[in-house]
Amino acid sequence: MAPLSLANHHPMMFPDRGSPEFAQFEEHTFVNKEVKLHAVAAGPKDGPLAILLHGFPEFWYCWRKQIAPLAAAGLRVIVPDQRGYNLSSKPARVRDYALPCMTSDVIAIADHLSRETFFLAGHDWGAAVAWNTAIHFASRVSRLAILNVPHPSVMRRYFLRPAQLLKSWYMFFFQLPVLPEALFSMGNFRLGIDSLRRTSRSGTFTSEDLQRYREAWSQPGAVSAMIHWYRALFRHWPQVPSAKLSVPTLVLWGVEDRFLLPRMADESAQQCTDVRLVRFEHASHWLPHEEGEQVSQLLAGFFR
Repeated sequence: MAPLSLANHHPMMFPDRGSPEFAQFEEHTFVNKEVKLHAVAAGPKDGPLAILLHGFPEFWYCWRKQIAPLAAAGLRVIVPDQRGYNLSSKPARVRDYALPCMTSDVIAIADHLSRETFFLAGHDWGAAVAWNTAIHFASRVSRLAILNVPHPSVMRRYFLRPAQLLKSWYMFFFQLPVLPEALFSMGNFRLGIDSLRRTSRSGTFTSEDLQRYREAWSQPGAVSAMIHWYRALFRHWPQVPSAKLSVPTLVLWGVEDRFLLPRMADESAQQCTDVRLVRFEHASHWLPHEEGEQVSQLLAGFFR
């Protein structure tokens, strides 16, 4: 791994400066080889490190309801825009979005901060990266929290089953060139906005939230980079060891997820030797948004 440097750090400059919601957040840029990772941070610098990973089609803002509570619990919270998203680098090659690349970003952040071990949480694609990191760097991840994405061996087993295929059709659509980007961007990102609204509980995403997503998606190269994650998955499907994961794991699952079968949560738990599964019966895929307070409490208790 090439040397990692902290390129800059300064107070986060949000469009709504002075908002008490974000007053204690910091902005950092980490560098892993040629990839710059923009990140939001909060909490005591000497506190236990917790890295939170967002998924598609989000950015660090996915975790906005958890950052302050976890920081208040004494954790040093780092929430990167994963590569390809928002203000982070957007490599042009599909292969640069294979899971080992994103895993290296996580390890690089911890290495720069001189943390041999850390807590790790992920939602959606962030959960896929988190699973992969814990599987291949089990000695580095003290505790693992997963939100609404199955263990990779479970995903592989279910991926081509008819019931899951009906939910995962968009992954195949994203393999097409050009067209997915064009449709996603059309009408001021109408497709992305409609998808967030349609698959979440009513009122989950406010107009202000959705405007932030439009701004993140408008970053040059962002839409292609986000979709490249799906293209890379099909071309570089990860290898999964047969042994069960020994890292203490918390699986949080919104049962009304429109993208994944509920029983995948149970089978994912069976892939871990030390696990707790918590179901949210009336939550969707967008668990950090819909059950923000309870997710924060569960993560804080688990990581402490």
